[in-house]
Amino acid sequence: MTEFWEESFKDKQEMWGFQPAHSALLTKDFFVEKAVKNILIPGIGYGRNAKVFQDNGMTVTGIEISKTAIDLAIKHFGTAMNIYHGSVTEMPFDNKQYDGIFCHGLIYLLDKPEREKLIKDCYDQLTDNGNMVFTAITKNAQTYGQGVLIGKDRFEMFGGVKIFFFDKKTIEEEFGTYGLFEVTEVNENYPFYLIKCRKKKTR
Repeated sequence: MTEFWEESFKDKQEMWGFQPAHSALLTKDFFVEKAVKNILIPGIGYGRNAKVFQDNGMTVTGIEISKTAIDLAIKHFGTAMNIYHGSVTEMPFDNKQYDGIFCHGLIYLLDKPEREKLIKDCYDQLTDNGNMVFTAITKNAQTYGQGVLIGKDRFEMFGGVKIFFFDKKTIEEEFGTYGLFEVTEVNENYPFYLIKCRKKKTR
């Protein structure tokens, strides 16, 4: 996966432009409402979804598999964001806890053990009462069923990208024990679920 994303960013650079995803704007509003100050963004890319959080007074830490993407983030947004270079499958990269985590356009690229680890690793890095928000492609996407079937609801397409398509049953199975409290639908370039979890205060 490292090679795929490194080549993609080298070739296409700022491939999604600079406007934040609709999911990022919705999450920003939610984090502002919850007075979130310190957030982690696994799969931060070149930072297009991070700036909206910074602009609202939040400190952003990122994780990114592509060195080229990190260089682009520094070029466009400076060094105010601390970005760890590596795969989210290697989390945690620090021993901090964050009161907000936003993970967009990433979890559906992982296989089941990797998804389970990412969800647990993110939850473990939340403060008590902290919130994490994930986006996941739904089965309503036009690409569902295309490409080569490589597992239940998982297909290889687009020259090697492996995509897992979520439904609400899968969300409940994978996020249910991690403070899942809300699932809504949002349209980006694909139909997504916006998945919200809150870490209960430990006694």
